[in-house]
Amino acid sequence: MSYFKVLGLDKEPFSTSPDPNFFYQSQEHKAALTRLLIEIRLRRGLSIIMGDVGVGKTTLSRKLFQMLKERDDIIFHMILDPTYDTEDLFLDSLIRTFQIELKQSNPTILDYKEAVKKYLFTKGVEENKTVVLLIDEAQKLNPLSLEVLRVLLNYETNEFKLLQLVLLGQLELLPKIREIKNLMDRISLKYIINPLDEKESQEMVEFRIQQAGYNGAVPLFTEDAIKEIHRLTQGYPRRISMLCHNALKSLVMENKPVVDGRIIRDLISHEIK
Repeated sequence: MSYFKVLGLDKEPFSTSPDPNFFYQSQEHKAALTRLLIEIRLRRGLSIIMGDVGVGKTTLSRKLFQMLKERDDIIFHMILDPTYDTEDLFLDSLIRTFQIELKQSNPTILDYKEAVKKYLFTKGVEENKTVVLLIDEAQKLNPLSLEVLRVLLNYETNEFKLLQLVLLGQLELLPKIREIKNLMDRISLKYIINPLDEKESQEMVEFRIQQAGYNGAVPLFTEDAIKEIHRLTQGYPRRISMLCHNALKSLVMENKPVVDGRIIRDLISHEIK
């Protein structure tokens, strides 16, 4: 039997997989998501969401996808790892992502660009669809790929951009964008997500446990445990999830009723050793 079943849970509450149903929306996550939705609805073009590793950018992207995928007027595409060495490899990835069928058997870079341009005009103008391209780990984009994206952002009508580009990346993304001429001034939204404070850390832990089906009268984590969790993880959601996952396993193995500060401190001391 899985450890979470022993605790009366239906699911693993602290998986580090980006499940949008377990996405705790802090004030900053909510603000980022709301602003993204507005930019996409208004078709403003380029939105950038940045933050350190583990602040919840990828899960936010899955939540955005979950909210938009059912809409008939939106076509949502994602690239999860934009590591392409050359311009033609990146363009080829866009062709495959957009599911564009090329007539040429040996397409040139110009063929790729024309095909993407035609696709954006067909979907955006003739069919009146909003085309969204979300790129995760965007700090991995090289200058050639960023230049391709800059050109795509040039395609527009008098009222709106034909491509809604959402870049999610670590903070080193911004200096890369600054190096590309005329790309910085195309940013419509720039938002930085910070780690959670102690209250939000507690809310995240409680939210995920509830989402996993817990309905016990006593919280599984004491206030002392939450203080230690926040202190040791500095409020990074991914670190919180990993620590809480190990804490619940220890709870089952030690046959204790709740996770207290001692369990958390013991886990960390064993990791250090």
